Amino acid sequence: MGLPPPGLAGRWRRLFAGVLDWLIVNIVAAPFNWTSWDHVWNENRGEWERYPVEHTFVAGLVAFLYFWLLHAFWNGQTLGKKVFGLRVVSEYGGRMGVGQAAVRQAVYSVLGWLCCVGILVDLGWILFDPRKQAVHDKAARTVVVNA
Repeated sequence: MGLPPPGLAGRWRRLFAGVLDWLIVNIVAAPFNWTSWDHVWNENRGEWERYPVEHTFVAGLVAFLYFWLLHAFWNGQTLGKKVFGLRVVSEYGGRMGVGQAAVRQAVYSVLGWLCCVGILVDLGWILFDPRKQAVHDKAARTVVVNA
């Protein structure tokens, strides 16, 4: 397992960086997160009905790409991590790879789809882990450090 790199990031700074990132993602994804209406034929009633169509997949894709691409290609940082002086590196302190960033975000996304329980377990893991790793960090073999 090896020793973690020096300067592991504090839990509170990670939280605030994450909140800032999610605000940014929600602002960017807002135009894609709408409900539109389509008309479908109801055979039982013999008439056309309005049917809501959600576009949340596109908003989720925007979020995935934001976190994956910025972590992979911007020195392991998102805008929130940059503001709070944090970055994601591999377990042993080297630069995180593109594949690691994809795994990290994919695990986070899957846990997010498990209602609220997955995210609570994922982020709650930080509180008890000596290396302050969330479940998505463990899966990708990454740690968050001071930049």
